[in-house]
Amino acid sequence: MSKKNNLSPVERIKTSSDGLRGTLKESLEDGLTGALYEDDQSLIKFHGLYQQDDRDRREERSAKKLEWLYSYMIRLRLPGGFLTPEQWIGLHHVAGEHSTGTIKITTRQTVQLHGILKSHIKPTIQSFNTLQLDSIAACGDVNRNVTCSAHPNESPVHEEVFKYADKISLLALPKTRAYYEIWLDEEQIADKQEEDPLYQDRYLPRKFKIGIAIPPNNDVDVLTNDVGLIAIIENNMLVGFNIAAGGGLSATHGNANTYARLATMLGFVDTEEKILKVVYEIMTIQRDYGNRTDRKLARLKYTIDKLGVAEFKKELEKRCGFTLEESKYYSFTDRKDHYGWKQNHEGKWYYTLFVENGRVLDDNTAAIKTALFEIAKTGKANFRFTGNQNVILADISEEDKSIIEELLEQFGLDQHTHKASALRKNAMACVAFNTCPLALAEAQRYLPSLIDKIEPLLEKHSLQHEEIILRMTGCPNGCGRSPAAEIGFVGTAYGHYNLHIGGDRTGERLNTKYKDSLNEEQILQTLDELFAVYKSERTIGETFGDFSNKKW
Repeated sequence: MSKKNNLSPVERIKTSSDGLRGTLKESLEDGLTGALYEDDQSLIKFHGLYQQDDRDRREERSAKKLEWLYSYMIRLRLPGGFLTPEQWIGLHHVAGEHSTGTIKITTRQTVQLHGILKSHIKPTIQSFNTLQLDSIAACGDVNRNVTCSAHPNESPVHEEVFKYADKISLLALPKTRAYYEIWLDEEQIADKQEEDPLYQDRYLPRKFKIGIAIPPNNDVDVLTNDVGLIAIIENNMLVGFNIAAGGGLSATHGNANTYARLATMLGFVDTEEKILKVVYEIMTIQRDYGNRTDRKLARLKYTIDKLGVAEFKKELEKRCGFTLEESKYYSFTDRKDHYGWKQNHEGKWYYTLFVENGRVLDDNTAAIKTALFEIAKTGKANFRFTGNQNVILADISEEDKSIIEELLEQFGLDQHTHKASALRKNAMACVAFNTCPLALAEAQRYLPSLIDKIEPLLEKHSLQHEEIILRMTGCPNGCGRSPAAEIGFVGTAYGHYNLHIGGDRTGERLNTKYKDSLNEEQILQTLDELFAVYKSERTIGETFGDFSNKKW
C-alpha cells in the first residue's frame, strides 16, 4: 500500500480538506482576485469545476501587469448522458446567463460550460439545482461520469442496461455534504458524522472512469475506462456483464513510464448485487494500492500492472467474497454513432444529430443551439448524448415525429448532418486551447479546418466513403481518445503533432506513433502518401487501421 511519507501535495490537500470544504467559502468571497486560493483550486474539481484562464490573452495581460483572466468550467454529472426537454431549456438559459453561451458535449456523455466568472459559480450551480441537476464528483480523484451505450436502438434491453449507469454513479458518490453546504446553503451540522467507507478521507489516488457497452457497438470505447462493463445479452435478455479493468489513455511526453493501456478482461458476473460489488471493490483496491506519490503513475492501469493481473484478480475476489466466472463471448463490429432517424423495438423514434466536436452553438455552418432550444420547447423529445460528442433527439412518439422533422428541416440540421463527410462524422477533438492549462497545441478549434484539407486527399484516392476514425488531442493526456483512433494526432507544441496510426475500427487495439512533431504541411504530405499505399495494397474490406497496423 502507499506509504504515508513522500505523498504528492494533492494528497495532503485532500486529507486536510474537512470533507472537500477547504477554504472554498473564503476563496469565493475574496473579490480582489478572480482565482481561488491555491489548495482550493484542487478541491473545486471534486465539485465538478476547473479553474482556467484565457490563454489567448495571457501574454497581453502579463505585459500590462494584470492578473490572468480567470474563469471556471463546470461539468454536470449525467450518468449515461440524458436530459429532459425541460432540463435542456434550463441549460440553454444558464449557458447564456453565466458562461460563454456555448454548450459543450463531452466525450463522456455529459455537458460542460466554460467562461464562468467566480461570482457566477454559485448562481450557476443553484440554477442547475432547480433543474434537478448537479456537478458532484464530475471531476477530481473520484469516479467520473459513468458512460453507457447511448442509442436505445442498440438493444431491446437498453433501458435495463442504461439504469446501471445511474446505479453505479450513486454507489460511487462521495458522502460529504460539502457541495450542498457551499453552493446550496445547506446548514452545516455542528457534530457532523460523514463516514465514507469507499473514499475515506483520502479519496482515490487519481480520477476513475467507468463505461458500459452494449455489443456489437462499442460507442463508449469501453476498454479505455478504468472499469469497463460489457453487457452480455442472450435471447433478448440481459444475463450479466463481462468486467474489464485497467484502461486509460493518458501519458506524458518523454516519460517512458507512462503509457496508454486498454482494460484487461477479468471475468463475468451475473446478478446486480455482484455487479455493483465488483465495481465497488475494484475502486477500494485502487484506493488502497494506487500510487499516491507520483500522480503521473496513479491511475488504475499502473496499479494492475504493478500487482499483476492474476494478483489483482485474486485480491478482487477476496474482497468480493466470490469468484468471477469466465468471461462470455461478445463481438464488437463498430463504435460509431448512427446518424439520422432510427426506430426502436417499442416504435419510438430517435434522430442522431452531428455536432462537430460537441460544440452546441450558432455559427455560419448551422444554428444548432437555437434549433435544439426550439425542439426542447415542444416537449416532444428527450436529449441523449453520445460518447462521440453528438446528441440524439430521443424517445419521440410516432405522432410527434413530424413536428421534430419540420424543425430539423427549418433549421437545416438534417442537411447539416448528412452533408458532413464520413471522416468528419467519425472525428473527435478535446477542448485544448484556449482554456485547457495542459494543452500544448490546438485541437477542437483547429481540427475542422485540418479535415477540410484532408478530405480532398481522400477524394484523390477514392477513399471519401471510408469510415476512418480520426482524433486529435492538444496534449498526451488523451481526453479526445486519440490513442484509440485509426489516425491519432497528439499535440507536442503549438502547430505540431505526433502522428499515430494503426488503431482498429472497434476500439480493441491502440495505435502507435508513426512520426514525430509534424506541422500541417508535413501532416498532409504524410497522409497523402499513406492513403496512396492503402488504396493500392489493401485487401477487400480492410480498414485503414488494420492495414496500417500490418504495413507499418
